Amino acid sequence: MSRVTVKLNGRDFTIGCEEGQEAYLRELAGSLDKRVSEISGQVGQIGDLRLLLMASLILVDDLKESDRKIAELEGQVQRLRHENHGAASLQAEARGQLTEHLARLADRMENFAATLEADDADPQGGDRTSAPDASLAEAGA
Repeated sequence: MSRVTVKLNGRDFTIGCEEGQEAYLRELAGSLDKRVSEISGQVGQIGDLRLLLMASLILVDDLKESDRKIAELEGQVQRLRHENHGAASLQAEARGQLTEHLARLADRMENFAATLEADDADPQGGDRTSAPDASLAEAGA
């Protein structure tokens, strides 16, 4: 157990702490001393007990406000996670629809290519080639 001397409202106080916590304890005491000094500057020297009581109430108020903000932020994080999950579901659904559409389009293109290949292999074999020739002959007449 270590012992640390801290200053509060101009007075020295020696307190015990765990090994390795000395610097942190000094930091905490410095923050408290700053609060006490601010209060003392506003209301004057009203006694250590009242100054510490007022500083404690202000610090607890700050803590409550921080807790409220944390709860609010946690709620926002939950809401955003939920929205993100919904968006991810919609995105997955859209991706699936797009994949299906592309597969149907690929099938149509393959069928069209097969038709073109069949027409190239047998240029005289279907109505498709004769109809354009007939329309050209009619246009020339």
